[in-house]
Parts: sequence; structure tokens; C-alpha cells
Amino acid sequence: MKNKSVYLYDGSFINLLNLIYKLYQNKIIPLDIKDYNYQVNLIDTVINLNIENNEKIIDKIISNLGLPIFNTIYKLYLSSNDDKELLMFYFFGYSIKYKNKIFNLRNNEIITKVLKITKHIGSENHKYKGFLRFKELNNNVLYAEISPDNNILPLLVNHFKERLKNELWIIKDTKRDIMAIYDKINVYIINADDIDINIKDYSNNEKQIQDLWKTFYKTVSIKERRNDRCRMTFMPKKYWKYIIEMRDENEKSS
Repeated sequence: MKNKSVYLYDGSFINLLNLIYKLYQNKIIPLDIKDYNYQVNLIDTVINLNIENNEKIIDKIISNLGLPIFNTIYKLYLSSNDDKELLMFYFFGYSIKYKNKIFNLRNNEIITKVLKITKHIGSENHKYKGFLRFKELNNNVLYAEISPDNNILPLLVNHFKERLKNELWIIKDTKRDIMAIYDKINVYIINADDIDINIKDYSNNEKQIQDLWKTFYKTVSIKERRNDRCRMTFMPKKYWKYIIEMRDENEKSS
């Protein structure tokens, strides 16, 4: 049953999954799905079902639909696409019908759009694994900043939790003003306003480390083989802001 209502959720992944599952169970096709911050239009009929945040929904989706489909749904949630919630609703419905065959249905406009969005998120996450640069603070905490197009921080932390498992580190997403904090055991993602940290209080060795890294970068480069177009392909300029070896060039070109 298709209606003209906009359904609201609390902004969390769990709440959105439970809402979509509830709508699908009741055979309701929403006009749209938005979080509580949605600016309501005068012509909108807005419904808040006060759905329970039941975390068992994750196990239910994985057991019934498989991990690849769940991962696709999660990446879609992390995207900056304005229509991601409604796309999730339709992708969820198609997944129930087609299961893993859904990844082969390239003639379906919604499925194609979802796979394109999630592929971009995977690519952006992969790039930041290589482009992210930590700085050492005076309290021996490693600190880094990113400003990705999508909310990839929950994906990115899994890589560095394995890579730097014996270090204390913080990664801040400056675009969304959130931080991932790792205490050598767990990762916590919080609002940046919830913690007071002096990010310019670097260790005594940090400046020397940065200078050495810049020197190494210049030393290994071969002037005669420099290809700016090729470099921009593999290292787009939007990443330069937080890359130590590129900061000087970025400031000159600004």
C-alpha cells in the first residue's frame, strides 16, 4: 500500500533498519523516510511510529539475506546521498525477493544507483587508508583529521584498529564534527564537542618527524618523471589538506 506520508526515524542505523522492516511487514510504501532533523513542508504528512531500537534486526538481516547485502545496506546508510533512506527501503525489498542475485540486476535503476553509491564509499574508504596522516601529541596520542564526502569513519576505524592496535589514536571527521577514539581495546565514535583536546600540542619529535618525511618524499621523487596529471588521478587535490608531504604545495596553489 503506497501512501503519501513521510516516516521519521531517530537518525541511527538500528532505528532505520527497524522502521524499514516494520514498513515492509505492513506492506507500506512510504513517500519518503527522513531523520528527525527533516524540515517538514506544509504539504507533508509526517508519521513517527516510535520504533524500538532492537539490535537483533542486524542478526536477522545477515542470517536471512547474507553479509554482502547487509554490508551494502550499511554503506548506503553512511552515504551523504539525500535519498539514502528511501533507497535502503527499496533495496531491502528487492533483497528479500532476489537475495544475492540482486547484485546482478544491473538493469534495475534503484539497484544500479545503490551499487554505484556504495562503490564510491568503498573507494573513498580505501583512499583514506593510504592518505590519512597521524601526528603525535604530547600525551603520546596519535591524531589525524579527515573531511570525507561520506561518513566513512565507522569503516575506516576497523583498518587502523588492526594496523595500530598497540597505540592510542584519535581520528576526527571535521566535516561532521565527530571523533573516533581508540584506547588499545575499543573504538568509540563521539561528537567532537564531547571531548576537550589540544590538537596543536604536538610532541617534541613531531616537527622533526614531519621534516624527515618531507625530505624522504622529495628525495625519492624523480623530477624528470614527474607527471602532475597522473599524480592528481591517484591523489586528488581534495586529500592534500591533511597530507604532510603535500601541505606546502597545497598552500601555494590556494
